[in-house]
Amino acid sequence: MSKKIVILGAGISGLTSAYWLFKKGFDIKILEAASKSGGSMQTEIIDNFLIDYGPNSGLETTPLIRQIVEEVGLVDEFVYANESSKNRYILKNNELHALPMNPLLFIKTKLFSTKAKLRLLAEPFVGKSVDGYYQSVAEFVRRRLGGEFLDYAIDPFVSGVFAGDPEKLSVKSAFPKLYRLEEVYGGLIKGMIKGAKERKQRAEQSKQSAKMFSFINGMQSFPQAIAKKLEQNILYECIVKKVKKVDDKWEITYEKSGQLNKIYSDIVFSTVPAYVASKIFDELDSELSNHLNEIYYPPVMVLYLGFKKESVQTPLDGFGFLIPSKEQKHFLGAIWSSAIFPNRCDEDKAAFTLFIGGARSPHLFDIEKEKLIDIVLKEFKEIMKIKSDPLILKDKFWEKAIPQYNLGYIEHELYFEKFESNNPGIFLSGNYRGGISVGDCVKNSEIRTQNIDN
Repeated sequence: MSKKIVILGAGISGLTSAYWLFKKGFDIKILEAASKSGGSMQTEIIDNFLIDYGPNSGLETTPLIRQIVEEVGLVDEFVYANESSKNRYILKNNELHALPMNPLLFIKTKLFSTKAKLRLLAEPFVGKSVDGYYQSVAEFVRRRLGGEFLDYAIDPFVSGVFAGDPEKLSVKSAFPKLYRLEEVYGGLIKGMIKGAKERKQRAEQSKQSAKMFSFINGMQSFPQAIAKKLEQNILYECIVKKVKKVDDKWEITYEKSGQLNKIYSDIVFSTVPAYVASKIFDELDSELSNHLNEIYYPPVMVLYLGFKKESVQTPLDGFGFLIPSKEQKHFLGAIWSSAIFPNRCDEDKAAFTLFIGGARSPHLFDIEKEKLIDIVLKEFKEIMKIKSDPLILKDKFWEKAIPQYNLGYIEHELYFEKFESNNPGIFLSGNYRGGISVGDCVKNSEIRTQNIDN
């Protein structure tokens, strides 16, 4: 008889976990609190403007992404980013500077001083850290690459990926591959050269060289297509209350339409956010709940803007731009949405997605919403040299956006492993374990399901 598995959450981690298990022949049920699947992958189309309120794209870091896309019938919608979107810009002294993508451009760029460029040449001669587990991204980068590189490359990059603070993020937990370059190869430059051979053998792409992808109708298409394959196995508007052991089964109590219900399973896959999981498992293990509650999810506002293309005086020849902390703006950066993928708006329009707040500046939400948006809009228009008002302005506030892999995160990771060892049949998954990107979630879901035997 097939083992019964209950998956908590129908975000991308829950759906891909369910997908692999369903293919193996398990009897699966997914419990989702919302009325639809996809989690933070939410897409809306207004007046031909396509708005992604969550992830705007993914990186094809694993062949598993293409495999799922093909198997769920999404190939015709799958699109890679335009070649020009490889250009990334950093704001410095109110001007946009292209991030140099090769040694010659690095020598020529005005983004870094001559002193900073010479400092980078010393990187192969910098020794290893004594204790990388408790080393912030900022400490790691200052030591290996210098302060200026931290300020104008890594600081904005970290805010772009995590909406995070490099002084607080753990380099070991947040950027394990970066940390590994030092640990295994003795340095970043040496490691990038030697590590490329390893990735080739594993058929993996580094995040630097992986192709960026999305879908003609936005990122929500991905979870929706997987959910369609599994629609008989998904129960929506089910709020999971607790999980406990009853005899040799796991009893999951959930609320639907105001009524409490119970479902029993051999295995439970939790893919809900840490702060949700903490309540579900509190009775089973209060120490686990403490660890889960300590994971910080900062607030982030997504601000979507659409303009007439002719009113934008800055060439849209890139992915967008990021803003270093030192520039003291009221937003983290902007994606030039319509320049990256097709079908984002009409040809004579231009669309942008801005990000506000994050771990770097949660205090901004003390400002009245309309006032904050006005400030950000004014700053953005000045940077982009836009004279007209937007044709469309939409915002989405994520009170708890992206889990921060902050200093000491290793303590959480070790306890999660201990909890799973003490409670065979329960698996903790989601973007607070093993990486926050779409590619990480897909890859980790496959890794965590491959050792379960039916």
